[in-house]
Amino acid sequence: MTPGLRLQGRVFCLLALALVIASVAGVRLTPLHEVLATAALISLLGMPHGALDVVFARQLFGVSDLKGWALFSLLYIGLAACVVGVWFLAPTLFLCAFLVLSALHFGGDPAAGVSTLARVLYGGAVIVLPALWHGAELQRLLGLVAGPDSAAVVAPVLSQMAAPWLAASVLACVVQAKTSRLAALEWVALAVLALAAPPLVAFTAYFCAMHSPRHILRTLANLPRFEAPSAVALAMWATLAVFAVQAVIGWWSSHAPIRVLPVQAWVMQLVFVGLAALTLPHMVLLEKARREGLPAHR
Repeated sequence: MTPGLRLQGRVFCLLALALVIASVAGVRLTPLHEVLATAALISLLGMPHGALDVVFARQLFGVSDLKGWALFSLLYIGLAACVVGVWFLAPTLFLCAFLVLSALHFGGDPAAGVSTLARVLYGGAVIVLPALWHGAELQRLLGLVAGPDSAAVVAPVLSQMAAPWLAASVLACVVQAKTSRLAALEWVALAVLALAAPPLVAFTAYFCAMHSPRHILRTLANLPRFEAPSAVALAMWATLAVFAVQAVIGWWSSHAPIRVLPVQAWVMQLVFVGLAALTLPHMVLLEKARREGLPAHR
């Protein structure tokens, strides 16, 4: 693990500790402000890490001209649109698939050498463990994204999984501590954060302070130094495109003649359905990069 990644891991642990202390002390935003803060932080600090997919597109497919970028963008957006279609037509299937794929994706965050089982437990911690003490709130949040009926199916399953997941995580973390104390400490910080903090706070902190920066640092660290500036420039264009789409949707929603959904619901759907839509092509590209021997996510 590079010095930058070690520093990033320590920063995440300190942030998790601060949020746990605040949660135990009862410090909390209102539900609406919590959702709005989540949307802002994920948009500004979380989603941009996916913009580095353009780096892998250039390395894997040799994309360099306007025609190539247009074709890549069309395929990427097409996969994302399929996810939105599933959310619209089969919200329960969408919710299950999103949670499973997210857990598998997050399992790439620990350092190399961590077992597959440990990665599954780690990746699912921020999704499953909140159900142990915050089951009702987790169900409410899932209902905002996929509807109350879908949440009523998924949330009880997460609640049944939470205690065994915690027990297995503790055992795996003890084993991990024998080879990497920092990796074990990151795992403890994530688990305690997921248990103690409100679910939305825990997810936002993990996504913005662990998952996104870790992916960015790994990607840039494995690029030749002279390529890093151009990679960042490419990523900025992709990030601006995402922000533009969000701005258009937000403007249209705020000016619609009849607001069909409450503010919390449409913001949650804008952020998390959008996040799910981008996760599928992001994972497909990273998996291809991994198979081709490029330094993707681990």
